[in-house]
Amino acid sequence: MTLAGTVRAVVAFLVLVVLHYTVRPLLGWRAEIDFLTIALLLAAVRVRPGTAALIGCALGLLSDSMTPGSFGAGALAMSLVGFAASWLKAVFFADNLALNGFFFFAGRWMFAVIYTLAERQSHGVEMLQQLFVWAPLSAAATAVAGVVFLVLMRPLLEPVTT
Repeated sequence: MTLAGTVRAVVAFLVLVVLHYTVRPLLGWRAEIDFLTIALLLAAVRVRPGTAALIGCALGLLSDSMTPGSFGAGALAMSLVGFAASWLKAVFFADNLALNGFFFFAGRWMFAVIYTLAERQSHGVEMLQQLFVWAPLSAAATAVAGVVFLVLMRPLLEPVTT
């Protein structure tokens, strides 16, 4: 990746982090859009698995700073999602919007499952409802937002040919 491509990817990453902390609270949906997961997945496909895990850990610690009751669960979940996404990038990441949407869906659902199990604050029916109702709905909303972001930011994220 060239320096210009790296700068464009960092700008897209920062836009998603800002959206996560500005737009997401305004929506107030139960099945929320997770812009941090989109940012992590877009970064993870451009770096090695270890670096993706470090980026995920940093994003997880950033999000965990808002929820001290389950501190560490987000860092663990984001690290595992980042590592897995970077490791699977050759299989899933292509220039196909439907495939990218599935990638965002799977990444967000994986994050939600790991986070819910690691935080250990819900049990029984509440946990099952979180894992199999709200997590997939949030993953679907995140996938739609990720695809829309890719369509809108396509000129920024495509490599420049010279």
